[in-house]
Amino acid sequence: MKKERDLLKTLSRTFFTLHHHKPSITKMDPSERYCYKPTLRWNCEVEEFFVKAYGADRFAQISEALTRPSCYSCIRVNTLKTTSDTVIKKLSVLLQESGWQSNPAGGASSPQESNGLEKNSFISKCKIPNLDYVVFVQGSGPHTIDYGYTEENPPKEVIVSRKCAEAVLRGARVYVPGVLACSAHVEKGEPVAVSVALERPGTDGGYGVGFTRGTVLQGSETDPYYFERNGLYIGQGTTTMSRAGMFREPNGVALEMTNRVFNLPSFRDLLEGDIFLQNLPSIITAHALDPQEGEKILDMCAAPGGKTTAIAILMKDKGEVIAADRSHNKVLDIQNLVAEMGLKCITCYKLDALKSVRQIDESDRQDARECVESESIQRLESSTPVATSEQLTNANGTSIAELRKNSGKMKNGVGRHDSVGGRVERSKGFLPNSFDRVLLDAPCSALGLRPRLFAGEDTMKSLRANAKYQRGMFDQAVQLVRPGGVLVYSTCTINPGENEALVRYALDTYKFLSLASQHPKVGGPGLIGSCQFSDGYQEEWLRPGEEDLVQRFDPSSQLDTMGFFIAKFNVGPKDV
Repeated sequence: MKKERDLLKTLSRTFFTLHHHKPSITKMDPSERYCYKPTLRWNCEVEEFFVKAYGADRFAQISEALTRPSCYSCIRVNTLKTTSDTVIKKLSVLLQESGWQSNPAGGASSPQESNGLEKNSFISKCKIPNLDYVVFVQGSGPHTIDYGYTEENPPKEVIVSRKCAEAVLRGARVYVPGVLACSAHVEKGEPVAVSVALERPGTDGGYGVGFTRGTVLQGSETDPYYFERNGLYIGQGTTTMSRAGMFREPNGVALEMTNRVFNLPSFRDLLEGDIFLQNLPSIITAHALDPQEGEKILDMCAAPGGKTTAIAILMKDKGEVIAADRSHNKVLDIQNLVAEMGLKCITCYKLDALKSVRQIDESDRQDARECVESESIQRLESSTPVATSEQLTNANGTSIAELRKNSGKMKNGVGRHDSVGGRVERSKGFLPNSFDRVLLDAPCSALGLRPRLFAGEDTMKSLRANAKYQRGMFDQAVQLVRPGGVLVYSTCTINPGENEALVRYALDTYKFLSLASQHPKVGGPGLIGSCQFSDGYQEEWLRPGEEDLVQRFDPSSQLDTMGFFIAKFNVGPKDV
């Protein structure tokens, strides 16, 4: 049986490799080589599944859209510190001073009028109701670039990694760690064509680029990935260091992009604390949660903190927002962002989402009684409608006695909102029904992120594993929302198994949950029906009447967003 599985794996990888490798048998056409025309390759079973879900034509459109970035940048304004009008004025000056132009090649740009962008205006406020604090900066592309090719003198080249290329397509610079190979005798200040090497299946069962970093490119067909790089050129740049420096220095900018296939500005170090670069569906997710001042809210998988800070700003920094994540470093990143944006109502914890619910023992029941008594006293003595966490109990359910015991230890650490140092607070979980609203922006296959140049590693097995993992986190989230509260679930994937199938699971498992309408409603409807797999597995999606209560963002639609999914649930009375 093992030999049969190994044989099937070998045949599958051989097919995948042949599918990628298309050697040229005629004289090369420079316009076909030095261009950006990627084809997103999928695992065969995954592709078959998505074709069933979307139809062949629509899935082809989605795949093509995923290889391109959105042609605009979406910026969320910190309205507690500034205004959209002020940000627009400042950004206009800063971007012009940096020499950035929306459409430098003079080609046709694509104004996102459906997103609220005005024609002939490269920066403007979003016109979607209640989203006037969102600013769009219009980019352009794809552009045709003249790389100066001649048969006798082809351009010098730099090959970058796939992740580096995806960042560059979004407006980033090329940093040293992203450079994989370079032509010989390249000195500082020279123009180079920039292409990308995509992962390929290896003999060890994994994926890799298949050549050593630092490889010298000769500009001939013997170069690594010579044919595979046809149609994978992302622009032209000028080196900021020699070839030797690129592979000697541990970090730094390797080259500056002078001509980009997609021209989007970089917002690195611009107006820090006043703005946050965030995808439109992520901003809408925070709105769908509809946080209110004075409420207690949990963001279960909060990194990198964009939705957490958006929630806090919608609440006008009044209430209690708990940001949890399992990664120590990611919690530090959230803390830094919170401090940068000047927010005070957010507390960050290191916590595995699968362990979010604290097991109740007798001491916890006593704590709960003390909390109720304390809340009653506070409401009698104060006109404040909802008591703060300091007035009640620690947000993670720690007992009052334990807080007193550990109060001396806390004096040695940094303040909870101070981003200095590397300390994060761990949580033991939260008591059931302790939050007014919970956001579960679940870890997922991320098959909606743009631009995406590689999808070969995702299999039906891995997609099903993601769905199982998400159900486990959802089971925790349901317990944490109080009756009468709200639970929002979101992902950045196009996989219905992680989206509509999760909604079906939620509604069938928890009868006290019901889908709620969302505002603003910008995304399209969800998928209805089910999918039967060859192994007999049946995946159930939405039923008629439910599709318009979710938001599905199609990357190939006129909205030009990432692939995304949002479901909002009202939590009714729970069984005692």
